[in-house]
Parts: sequence; structure tokens; C-alpha cells
Amino acid sequence: METIVMKVDGMTCQGCVASVTRVLNAVQGVSGAQVSLEKKEARVSFDERKTSQGELTQAIEDAGYVVGT
Repeated sequence: METIVMKVDGMTCQGCVASVTRVLNAVQGVSGAQVSLEKKEARVSFDERKTSQGELTQAIEDAGYVVGT
């Protein structure tokens, strides 16, 4: 199990937080996602044998948000 923190730009409200949380939790292999509007970040725990940071980034971007560095 791996845990990463990803910067997420474009979130403006708790609805955005809910959307990002939902799309991350829908990725196969993700065991949990905590998204913070204040910090503009997502902390994601996942099984690196089932998914990758690239797939997580793609899920966030497909939802209309930008993953920062």
C-alpha cells in the first residue's frame, strides 16, 4: 500500500471536494482518499499493483481539475 499527496487546483467548494473524492475512490486499487479544499490537495492510499499515480492524475483531470506539482 502506498500513500501520496497530490496538489489539486480548480477546487472552489465542498462540491468539488466531493467530486474529487468520488472519482479517486472509483479507481480500482484505491483504499481511501482524503481531499482538502483548504490545502488544495488529495491524500490517496492505493495498491500500487492495481493502479498508479498517473491513473489517479488522469481521473482527477477527467473530472475537470488540474493536478499541480
